[in-house]
Amino acid sequence: MRKQKSNRFIRGTLIVAGTFFLGLGILGIILPILPTTPFFLLSAACYSRGSERFYKWLMGNRWFGKYISNYRTGKGISVKIKIVSIIMLWITISFSVFFIVTHPILRFILFIIAILVTMYLLLIKNTK
Repeated sequence: MRKQKSNRFIRGTLIVAGTFFLGLGILGIILPILPTTPFFLLSAACYSRGSERFYKWLMGNRWFGKYISNYRTGKGISVKIKIVSIIMLWITISFSVFFIVTHPILRFILFIIAILVTMYLLLIKNTK
């Protein structure tokens, strides 16, 4: 009985977390400060372990499903998404470095992060 309650709690927590990450991913489409892909992937991971119904809905969604599926199966992402992601990454990092962050070491770290994320995005396979 206790294990069943624990399992139900974990599944409920995963569904709530998946919904939260999905919401952040959707906000990331609109707000350039938030990334989209990591939140969609986290949402898919939470749903896959928490609810088959929510996972199937997400993967079958006409806006997010193909995008997530292509990434997770190794098919890659489109060149358009790569370009937009890299541009938004550099705009937000540059804004942070020049207008928000004042400490030189933190500025350096932000630029290193931007370079590494750019390299990662460029290494992901392109979809056709």
